[in-house]
Amino acid sequence: MSRKISAGLLAGVLALSLAACGQEGEGSEGASERASQMYTWVSNESDREQWETFISGVKELDDPEFELSLEGPSFQEYWTLVRTRMSASDAPCIMTTQAARAQELSQLLAPLDELAEDAGLDLSMYNEAMMQGMTVDGTVRALPYDAEPMLLYYNKALFEEKGLDLPGATYSRDQFLEDAKALTGDGKYGTYVAPDSMYPYLPIAFADGNAPVQDGELALTESAFVEDFQWVMDLVDVEGVAAAPSAGDNDERGRAEFFAGNVAMIIDGPWFYSTIVDGAEFEVGISVPPSTSGEPIGMIQGSGFGIAESCPDKEAAFENIMKMTTPDVVGYVGKNRGTVPSVPEAMSAWSEGKPAEDVAVVEALLENALPLETTSSWNQFVTQFSQYSPEGVRGVRTAEEILTSIDQGIG
Repeated sequence: MSRKISAGLLAGVLALSLAACGQEGEGSEGASERASQMYTWVSNESDREQWETFISGVKELDDPEFELSLEGPSFQEYWTLVRTRMSASDAPCIMTTQAARAQELSQLLAPLDELAEDAGLDLSMYNEAMMQGMTVDGTVRALPYDAEPMLLYYNKALFEEKGLDLPGATYSRDQFLEDAKALTGDGKYGTYVAPDSMYPYLPIAFADGNAPVQDGELALTESAFVEDFQWVMDLVDVEGVAAAPSAGDNDERGRAEFFAGNVAMIIDGPWFYSTIVDGAEFEVGISVPPSTSGEPIGMIQGSGFGIAESCPDKEAAFENIMKMTTPDVVGYVGKNRGTVPSVPEAMSAWSEGKPAEDVAVVEALLENALPLETTSSWNQFVTQFSQYSPEGVRGVRTAEEILTSIDQGIG
């Protein structure tokens, strides 16, 4: 799962058995057993259900005898604890990673290119942007299972009340700003800006083709990227179409304000599509994040299954992750869990039951997309930007000052 999960939902490490027939006759050690074990994030019941859906998909569509056991901490703890767990003599062979973190975990993840070639797997069937994100030093480190473009969700009733055209597969910044101004008033705002760089700074920058990492290095002070971040800050301080957030506000606050009808538009992940569309008391539409030209460029996030470098039976482990990333299985998971499949061929399963205009938005973003790639110092950027961005939206500091300070501090 590529989504961000609230901390504190589940303390400690969960160990879950997801095998079809139990593990009673198996030993606790051995290469073949480790090839059927996965270390991943399990923050809550929703995470567990997600992994169970992969298991049931393989069992129903491919291999009734398929077995996989898993263990893992919360999402937040995973990125620290995975190094310790993978260094143990009994470490699981399979591990998960976000495309954005593949660089960070590259020393733990075995290259998969030769394994794929030997197995006859055509890696080109996966979303191109996701494969780019999963490639480190010229080698593929994980098979992606989803490809999630950030979306703009909007309250259709509020748009119609103001006589505004509904945005969709194209949306310009000028039109977005005009709409946001029309939707602002009486204590309500056109949009939401969080301290977090994800909501909506990065999707806005990506929509104009500007990413924070270039050639494996942070590029926070590139002029176009800085201008994009300043444009978002100006939504609060200059344009007045979003409330100034406090440092403790987050994406959950944005969804709460959206559900309450206090905010007309939010940018959030497709992993919340069902939660937002089904949970709102009003009709929700989706659009591409606004760009200068109006044409879409998707900021793609996603995760995948990799193999630990320490795995003693990489071939068996690869066979297992192949089974979980076939078009049929990722389509099955997309249909049942709402994740956007990593295989374009499987989009029809995800699209089932969804409005045609919503499907068109997601497809437009997938067709022209850039992956969110990060560096080993990414967490420092995220933390520091969340700390300093409230000063930016209040006009105390400019985006250039904030990003330059962070860039120099990370060094």
